[in-house]
Amino acid sequence: MGTGGPAPPAAGTLAHQLIAAHLVEGAALPGEEIGLRVDQTLTQDATGTLVMEELEALGVDRVRTGLGVSYVDHNILQTDRRNAEDHLFLRSAARRFGLWYSGPGNGVSHPLHLQRFGVPGRSLAGADSHTCAAGALGMLAIGVGGLDVALAMAGHPLRLRMPRIVGIRLTGVLPPWVGAKDVALELLRRHGVKGAVDRVLEYHGPGLAALTAMDRHVLATMGAELGATASVFPADEAVRAFLRSVGREEDFTELTAGPEARYDLSEEIDLSGLEPLIARPSSPDDVVPVREAAGEPVSQAVVGSCADPGLRDIAVVAALAHGRRVAPGVSLDINPTSRGVLLDLTRMSATADLIAAGARIHQAGCLGCIGMGQAPATGRNSLRTVPRNFRGRSGTEEDAVWLCSPETAAVSALTGRITDPREWAAETGARHPELALPDPAATVATLEEPLPPDVARTVRPERGPGISGLPELDPLPDTLEGPVLLTAGDNVSTDDIAPAGAAALPLRSDIPAPAAFTFTRIDPDYPRRAAETPGPHFVVGGDNYGHGSSREHAAITPRHLGLRAVLATSFARIHRQNLANFGILPLTFDDPGDRDRIAVGDRLRLEGLHGSLAPGAGPVLRVHNITRGEHYAVHHRLSARQCEAVLAGGVIPALARRTRTVEAHSSARE
Repeated sequence: MGTGGPAPPAAGTLAHQLIAAHLVEGAALPGEEIGLRVDQTLTQDATGTLVMEELEALGVDRVRTGLGVSYVDHNILQTDRRNAEDHLFLRSAARRFGLWYSGPGNGVSHPLHLQRFGVPGRSLAGADSHTCAAGALGMLAIGVGGLDVALAMAGHPLRLRMPRIVGIRLTGVLPPWVGAKDVALELLRRHGVKGAVDRVLEYHGPGLAALTAMDRHVLATMGAELGATASVFPADEAVRAFLRSVGREEDFTELTAGPEARYDLSEEIDLSGLEPLIARPSSPDDVVPVREAAGEPVSQAVVGSCADPGLRDIAVVAALAHGRRVAPGVSLDINPTSRGVLLDLTRMSATADLIAAGARIHQAGCLGCIGMGQAPATGRNSLRTVPRNFRGRSGTEEDAVWLCSPETAAVSALTGRITDPREWAAETGARHPELALPDPAATVATLEEPLPPDVARTVRPERGPGISGLPELDPLPDTLEGPVLLTAGDNVSTDDIAPAGAAALPLRSDIPAPAAFTFTRIDPDYPRRAAETPGPHFVVGGDNYGHGSSREHAAITPRHLGLRAVLATSFARIHRQNLANFGILPLTFDDPGDRDRIAVGDRLRLEGLHGSLAPGAGPVLRVHNITRGEHYAVHHRLSARQCEAVLAGGVIPALARRTRTVEAHSSARE
């Protein structure tokens, strides 16, 4: 991503300022592991139950960050007892550990967090890949695995590889019928789903002036689909206006890049030259102009999610639908992103317009984006304003999900086919709505404040029978030998490894239960073969292995089934860390062609692991393919801290071992 040759380390950038202000360990040199002080944390219910159990395992009495919030926004369909009981557990755990709690129906965590808690200059670590949305307000917001959030809550730094800073200069003004989602899709068209791995995207330039804070939220959110560590916007007058509108102008601090800002890589987008874009099934980066896909029949359009969360993003659909009807056979599904948005839509009569047009109004939450309801019919085109469209994520295995802007979704729902909204406007004489939006409603979410410490200590988390606890994690043996149980291609997502959806996601707190879904989208027989295989086994993957969601179930459930090492061409940032956190060794082929030399059933061996992962040892290891009589050079790219965790079986066993060592030394001195 970006242009130009090798550049010196970034300086004067806003991202560099934010990192420097929070740096507590390491040197801010690209590729080096650093530790950052965390000001705020965010969890959601699909990841949060494990985070609360990890806090217990870490012996935390009360969270040590300035602010932490537990949101319930993913698993809000209560088709049986599981989700309801997890909600009780999350609320009681939030009360026990000193967290804010946002219950089901309040809305999606990311826009809620911006409205209620976002502060320019603060750092935010979230157990959700789209935590980067808060960069819209000038925050350093980073999505990580749940255990990394639990460690931050316990007072540890957030550790990650220092990213490179990419400057994205925006010029011009978006034309009518082109929105912020189209800007994000343009970046995905250019660079793909791994184009920003280990990079921070920093937006600047005159084009920012016409982008509201919620427009920026769209771009910041979609940075996760590019693999970015974070997205950063300046805190300028647009941010001040947003904070003023939600009654928090006193939290505004102006933050901009310095005049000497120098980026590692640079990019430019002329907003004036963009057109409506759409991502075809089944990847966010398979992007084409809407006009090229025009005419494809549409069965469903879903509007709402963290990728288009603003009042404007739903109000524009209502304005286009006013006095019209959704095409026969099309389901127009509206997911308000918060109670406040739903109230505002109602105050401005937009809800009535949507209902009269034939739309279906759902509760505030993630819903269809994570496959919790609104699953489409097999093979029927579903247009969605959500951030990702991996196959099967919708809840239908053979789905056909397209990603687009609210304008494209609305017009296509009215015509019954994929339609370029500019062409529709030319045919109908419609003009792009100039919305007179009300001030956002006062926060109507039932957010519960943290309990005082003395009261919190009397609370005991309520555990239903579906909460099984964390698995036991044994140390890594010096010699690792076992069969390859699965081989996969490029861009394996965490949805491929640990599927979401209404069948699997409600089982998230009982690890043996979701383990039965592990890798089933790639090989339905994997869980059975893994359960029947004595000892450890291997998985072989391709490029960008483990991209997408931050959910650490994609590491925990394979580990539960005996996975101890993954060999791949490259790894996504969060998943590589999650693997190490739970004692799975992530190894990268020196020669990418070696991946194709390994087949399911081949028996592999790694020897001398304790020495190879010891402090001072080099990153190169050799894998012996016993079946084929071949050797492959691989490297681990782990820090000394991560090596310690893998050797111990995971971060929690490593910390426990370190504590025992310190206590033993203290006893010896006494």
